[in-house]
Amino acid sequence: VGGAGAFSSGIINLRPDVGGDLDKLLGSWDEAMQLVEYVDKVFLRFGAPQRVYTLDPEEAEELERLAAKAGAKFVPTPQRLIGSENTPRVIENMAEHLQKLGVAIHTGTRVEKVVKRSGVFELLTRRGTIRARYVILAPGRSGARWLYEIAGELGIEVEPGPLDIGVRVEVPAYVTEPITKRVRDPKIIMYTRVYDDKVRTFCTNPYGFVVEERYDDGTVGVNGESYLTRRTRNTNFALLVTVRLTDPLEDTIAYGKSISRLATKLGGGKPIIQRFGDLEAGRRSTWSRIERSVVEPTLKDVTPGDIGMAYPYRVVANIIEALKRLDVIMPGVASSYTLLYAPEIKFYSVRVRVSRELETSVPGIFAAGDGAGLSRGINIAAATGVIAARAILSRLGIEVEKRGLENP
Repeated sequence: VGGAGAFSSGIINLRPDVGGDLDKLLGSWDEAMQLVEYVDKVFLRFGAPQRVYTLDPEEAEELERLAAKAGAKFVPTPQRLIGSENTPRVIENMAEHLQKLGVAIHTGTRVEKVVKRSGVFELLTRRGTIRARYVILAPGRSGARWLYEIAGELGIEVEPGPLDIGVRVEVPAYVTEPITKRVRDPKIIMYTRVYDDKVRTFCTNPYGFVVEERYDDGTVGVNGESYLTRRTRNTNFALLVTVRLTDPLEDTIAYGKSISRLATKLGGGKPIIQRFGDLEAGRRSTWSRIERSVVEPTLKDVTPGDIGMAYPYRVVANIIEALKRLDVIMPGVASSYTLLYAPEIKFYSVRVRVSRELETSVPGIFAAGDGAGLSRGINIAAATGVIAARAILSRLGIEVEKRGLENP
């Protein structure tokens, strides 16, 4: 229970335009901000730490000016770090609370099919059939393909969304400290000069760990973790290139999966590790060159290789350019010794067409979260779930205010 985001560093970004576009979805910044604050209170209620990482206006302006020198944009964002050691407990507290209220949680239960009979939806699983008047489709990033298939069967309208393809960058912590001592997870966005593609930093983990992810289809990936109580000498962050496809190949999930399968094969079933200097030179890394690096990898069950053999040239060119421009903001980040891990691909690449209440084109079925293409992080994913739940409560004649549900 909780999803991949809740089992990594557990960063809650306290802005409606970071981790998604909640303000655009609702058409109101103030309403979106209220919802973000509500979500934050829920996490606090179930055990999230009290501390919020914030910047004073002068520091924010200084970082914005520094980013501008690199042709980039810095987005000041208040953040709450739950920590990798705490997020499972927070989610467990939520699950226990729901179970005490009579909510049944079926983990490891795949919904094979959703059908509508006599005004009721039937969710067909290997453990039996679940019937409901209303359904929320919120499968998370790894369930994007599942949602796409279910949507096709039900006639739910979807549109191709973007795909984020990138690398996990690992450097000595002192390289990023001038920034990360001020803001734990800096949000830096730029557009590349040749292709005009969006590249952004994501999920920065000061003194953190690079970790492997394994998916149901046999592919591997990488992610990052950071703890409140455990530290390494390194900092890692994702550097993601946003890819948009057009006709005739609009299936960004299939495109991303093909890259993921190739990277997994080239890595012999393990993530690929490569020095930035080797990527620039067009050669694969070796353990002997990696061992000469000033950066000791925190993920060691990897295969030295060439990310350029797995990723499209355009993506590699964007990564190289973006790292060099980030070097203006954090000198040393584009060192030849900098370590890159791949694949890091974010699968929220189908966007379900929804109403303001997040109801799909099929009445009674709602969508929420990253897997539906409606968010890109914990904060907005949770907020979309709240929107859908409140809409269903309203249709059941349960007013949120009267039940005291406007406050966690």
